[in-house]
Amino acid sequence: MTTTGDSPQSASWISLPSHRAWLDREGDRLLAFAEAAGSASTGFAWLDDEGRPDAAQAPQLWITARMTHVFALAHLRGRPGAGPLVDTGLAALTGPFRDAEHGGWYSSLTPPGEPAATAKSAYDHAFVVLAAASATAAGRPGAADLLQEALAVVEQHFWRDDEGRSVESWDRTWTELEAYRGANSNMHTVEAFLTVAAVTGDERWLARATSIAERLVHTAARDNGWRLPEHFDPEWRPLPDYNAERKNDKFRPYGSTPGHWLEWSRLLLHLEAALGADAPDWLLPDARSLFDAAVEVGWAPDGEPGFVYTLDWSDRPVVASRLHWVLTEAIGAAGALVRRTGEPGYERWYRTFWDEAVTRFVDRDRGSWVHELPVGDADAVWTGKPDVYHAYQATLLPQLPLAPVLAAALRQEPGAG
Repeated sequence: MTTTGDSPQSASWISLPSHRAWLDREGDRLLAFAEAAGSASTGFAWLDDEGRPDAAQAPQLWITARMTHVFALAHLRGRPGAGPLVDTGLAALTGPFRDAEHGGWYSSLTPPGEPAATAKSAYDHAFVVLAAASATAAGRPGAADLLQEALAVVEQHFWRDDEGRSVESWDRTWTELEAYRGANSNMHTVEAFLTVAAVTGDERWLARATSIAERLVHTAARDNGWRLPEHFDPEWRPLPDYNAERKNDKFRPYGSTPGHWLEWSRLLLHLEAALGADAPDWLLPDARSLFDAAVEVGWAPDGEPGFVYTLDWSDRPVVASRLHWVLTEAIGAAGALVRRTGEPGYERWYRTFWDEAVTRFVDRDRGSWVHELPVGDADAVWTGKPDVYHAYQATLLPQLPLAPVLAAALRQEPGAG
């Protein structure tokens, strides 16, 4: 395994009460920034660099769902005011974002709350499931009903038993299916299914999460030297040139994305822990391989610290900008590997990643984290600081067991509710 040095290591940071206290303070700081996003009737707003709702950005389903999830976690942690913000998100998910005629949820709204983008995407719906499951764990009114509705939509329209994965997106009426399959939406579907299984006790969702992971990681990524293909045709054949003309796409960039290798690494460890004695023996080795590949070719490939956003198929940077979410997922993966293995190499990376975060990404003046550090003259991927989902989870994951995941783990803590 690649490490950052060979010096002796002291006790793991994740076991230190002082480090956990620091993580809690950072999490509180992120939540204080994010609270301003919950003032709209259309759910949670996209925030600018100063933490103000950005009127130029349409209300997005993925932001409202992710922030509902975040504040459900905060409520379970005992943060006053977080519960009503969960309810704000639930009201938007059961109100203007919900397609009462055809089922499912709109991707975006106009500022007054009318449907704008009406395609139904697996990525967005995975976050609706996640939000509803976390809000259910938090005991918020209406969350359990929303969860059952969201799961029914996913089962009916997105999940494919014959493919062992989810399809990508439909038109509003569920009649036209996009001729594309995506790894990103399926990765977040695994995240959602892990949470559903932990909150409801229904192990069907673990079996489906395992099916997705086996096909996308243990087969597609392993067969490609752990450079996970992100884009596929309807027969799940990789599309290596997909979006070659839109290399900096927010959700479907050209090439391979080391941040997703790191995210998958952590999710495999959650899955292994959730399955217990029934876990396939490839989950831990694959988690290691993904992490090692990411730090080997994604960390500082141009001689400067940090992970690049994307690589081509010869491991050369395509979009070299440093995105905050990639670093947060590196923190989560390293912390999970420390917890799973206790090995000092992962501890060194965990500390390195937090040092990088504090040095270059944590914004003490304006709040939250800088979402993107540009490199070269490439067009920006992100504007503002849309949400705190990735960063807030980075402050929680090192403090919690690998299973049950997040909301279910917090629900078990004394006094949670």
